[in-house]
Amino acid sequence: MRPLLLALALAAMSTSLTAQRARARDLGVAPGVFPPGALNAITDVAGVRVGHVTVSEGDGVRTGVTAILPHEGNAYLDRVPAAVWVGNGFGKLVGSTQANELGELETPILLTCTLCVWKVADAMAAWMLEKPGMERVRSINPLVGETNDGGLNDIRARAITAAQVREALERAAGGPVPEGSVGAGHGTVAFGWKGGIGTSSRVLPASLGGYTLGVLVQSNFGGVLQVAGAPVGQELGRYAFRDAQSKDGGDGSIIMVVATDAPLSDRNLKRVASRAMLGLGRTGSSASNGSGDYVIAFSTATRVRRPFGAPKLETAELGNEDVSGLFEAVVEATEEAIYNSLFQATNVTGNGRTVEAIPLDKVREVLARYGRDATTSRRAP
Repeated sequence: MRPLLLALALAAMSTSLTAQRARARDLGVAPGVFPPGALNAITDVAGVRVGHVTVSEGDGVRTGVTAILPHEGNAYLDRVPAAVWVGNGFGKLVGSTQANELGELETPILLTCTLCVWKVADAMAAWMLEKPGMERVRSINPLVGETNDGGLNDIRARAITAAQVREALERAAGGPVPEGSVGAGHGTVAFGWKGGIGTSSRVLPASLGGYTLGVLVQSNFGGVLQVAGAPVGQELGRYAFRDAQSKDGGDGSIIMVVATDAPLSDRNLKRVASRAMLGLGRTGSSASNGSGDYVIAFSTATRVRRPFGAPKLETAELGNEDVSGLFEAVVEATEEAIYNSLFQATNVTGNGRTVEAIPLDKVREVLARYGRDATTSRRAP
């Protein structure tokens, strides 16, 4: 076959495979009681933008960068309160100690592969320092998370470049968020199938403040997959501890990024972030020894912003009694975002290995068998 015809055929196959994928709600899986936002994505939180650069080079490099920007301004000069929660700390979350110490972000959040976090942090610092108003800045705290995509990706090549980091930051936009085998999720594996990027959101009723909360995940972990309570991993014969003689306990990692327009302090953002672990647990993770499970949460509300250099901050934040709805929202959105990362992922071959996307026809069969299919699932109002 001629090279052009071969390229067209491969493109058609890729498009066809992508078209066959689905989000959780297409399968009748709608966790919880709160409705999603219009996009069912982290970008339902006004001002939040997401950008991906997917890197696929030769036979071995399958990785990428995902950027999450908290608002449309300069994140250093107009800071948002933030918190980091560590479920299991087997990972490299650059910038986490200062973020927790000061309770704020001063850069966008970037996700990438394990051995590229320092290159990515350096590139973002350079990008930020070039911005107007940053001429006298002498310290900056890039926040960069990672998961290890070394199964599908030639991770030792450390292939991410400064230009690709800049592209992800500049490409960041609102609107629908591409999911699955894209950006920082290009080379990841979850529950033995292809993992990736997933997102979801929830909108609280007016009686609970009407706030929006969104979650984006980079899934690269294991365990015993369950979907809406149905034992999908066991039914499909792929799960941790399947072989009694094996030590496979579902190692891997996941980064969970939580955004909300609710006016929260960093203290209550940490409480929200901790509840994302409950959503992770609902999917079948046990936060194994070798899993880096991190949550980064921030608030975009203007009344809790922290202008750089302000001698005094006057904020109006939610009290403790008004955050329980957000706790429920983050559990629901995290669970659904993880499902979306799996269900939207496509087959990827790299580094001498092929990881298949979870077969959605078989997932539908299991859901139907356990009364969790589109005709019987309890949907959000």
